[in-house]
Amino acid sequence: MSVRFRILWVGRTKERYLKEGIDRYLMLLGYMSPVSVTEIKEEKGKSREASLLTEGRRILKQTQSYILLDERGKEFTSPEFARFLEERGTVDFVLGGAYGVSGEVRERAEAVVALSKMTLTHEMARVILLEQLYRAMTILKGREYHH
Repeated sequence: MSVRFRILWVGRTKERYLKEGIDRYLMLLGYMSPVSVTEIKEEKGKSREASLLTEGRRILKQTQSYILLDERGKEFTSPEFARFLEERGTVDFVLGGAYGVSGEVRERAEAVVALSKMTLTHEMARVILLEQLYRAMTILKGREYHH
């Protein structure tokens, strides 16, 4: 069983403590599964709608099949999420920026998954996603991280 992860997110991570968390989970996850992160350029100085459209085009140039992270998506327990991932070989995840994603990006998603019903900052969601991917891989590999 081998799952590969590609994560696309809009914008740079500005908060140092979040960068440290991202780096930590990328390292831990990297021991169990290939993982890459692509930063999509954040659009600034335009209206919200224009920014979402431009960012959306950039996202869709990078991936055709992906799972969108959104608070209105399907929720999983950690073991359910692990099984959901196990059924796939390569998984692309898309996390939007401060305003989310365009309607086209939402409509084209293979699946929409929620990390929480609560709204998270897009930067905080990055760390939580990576931690949950790490947790899922430890579940699939029978490691002790998940109780």
